[in-house]
This record gives sequence, structure tokens and C-alpha cells, in this order.
Amino acid sequence: MKAPYIMAGDGGIETLLPTIEFLQQHGATMIEVGIPFSDPVADGPVIQAAGLRALAAGVTLTKILDELLLHRERITIPLVIMCYANPITRFGIERFAKVCDAIGIKGVIIPDVPMEEEQPFTSALAPYGIPFIRFVTLTSDNARIETTLRDAQGFIYAVTVKGTTGKRASYDPAIFTLLQQVTAKSPVPVYAGFGISNREHIANFLAVCDGVIIGSAIVQALHEKRYDDIMALLK
Repeated sequence: MKAPYIMAGDGGIETLLPTIEFLQQHGATMIEVGIPFSDPVADGPVIQAAGLRALAAGVTLTKILDELLLHRERITIPLVIMCYANPITRFGIERFAKVCDAIGIKGVIIPDVPMEEEQPFTSALAPYGIPFIRFVTLTSDNARIETTLRDAQGFIYAVTVKGTTGKRASYDPAIFTLLQQVTAKSPVPVYAGFGISNREHIANFLAVCDGVIIGSAIVQALHEKRYDDIMALLK
């Protein structure tokens, strides 16, 4: 599984569908669709800047969902929504779940909602069979990992660094041990994300888990229109 992350509406809402179509044509097997938010606690500088550009262009959760719904017939690979809790709550959690179902969304990631606070979201998504994606991190102890894996849905998002998104030159070797352990125990696939930016990273992580999510490198390359670089990453 190779899943690029995009900031929806970076460049204007009219770029959303062409970006999805480009990625699905060149090897993406899933796309994580980021929703711009003014206070993104998990995002590094590249994704923060992309979110601010999208917000400046007037892009909102409502406009993104409307655009995806309008063009759902042209989207041929799974989409997962990554959004902070505030925009979903303002939109309406039940309404959000219903629209996601109409679009065909295959999972929802809400990075500022821990497992202990997920119930309002999971109860709204469950009738439509839409997974609420949980995280494991380098700071998760064994008890936390066991609880996270219990009743996990969709996939496990394994955060590869202690910090926000963004390119890394190297990784703590402990992440590879963690990924091997979590993948062996998990009832659902395990995808690694944060800082994965080149083909060596991709190969190293695919050796110990089920997939990778490529964020900042894709977002920056899209912004700079370096499409050949994106195609090389997705090969």
C-alpha cells in the first residue's frame, strides 16, 4: 500500500479532482485527503503552509465534501479523510458521517481525538461501516498498544517520529522494532507515516509493515508542480 497525503484545496478547490486523478493514475493505492485547519497540532511546516494556502483560497470542509461527492464516479481508489475534530463538530458529526458514506470514504483519521474520546465519532460512523483510524506511536507502551489494537478498524496509523510531520534524514531504529511487533499482532493492516520522503524510506518501512503514507514530500512536490518526482515515489 502506497498512500500519498494531499492537502485538499491547496491551489484552490478546483485542483482537488485533478490531483486525485493524477495520483490514482500513477500508482497510489489509497489517498489520505487532508482538510485545512487553522491550528493543526500534528502538522509540520510544509503541511501547515499548504493548509494556510487552502484556507486563504476559501477552502472549507463543506466545499471539499461537495467536490468529492460531485465527482465520486471518477475516483477509483479508496479515500481516507484526515481532519481535526473542530471542523467535523462544526459541520455536524452525524451529517459528516452521512456525507462520507455518500462519497464512499473508506476511513476517517482525527489526530486530535484520542481513543478515550472517539465514541461520538465512532458511533456516527459505525452505521455506515466507515472505520475510525487509531494511532500507535513510539511513546505508546505495551498496554496502550494492546488497547489500541483491540477492535481496531480499517488500519493502524503508525507514527514514525516523536513530533510533527515533515522530512527526516534518519529514523530512531526503535520504530522498525515497534512496527514489526505491531504488525505481527494487529488484526488490521499497519501503515507507517510521518517523514517518509524518498524511495529508501519507503523500502525500509515496507519491509516491516503493510504500507506507507507519504505526506510532506508529496504536498511540497504538488505545490511546486514536480510531478516527475511524485511519479518516481509512487513507482
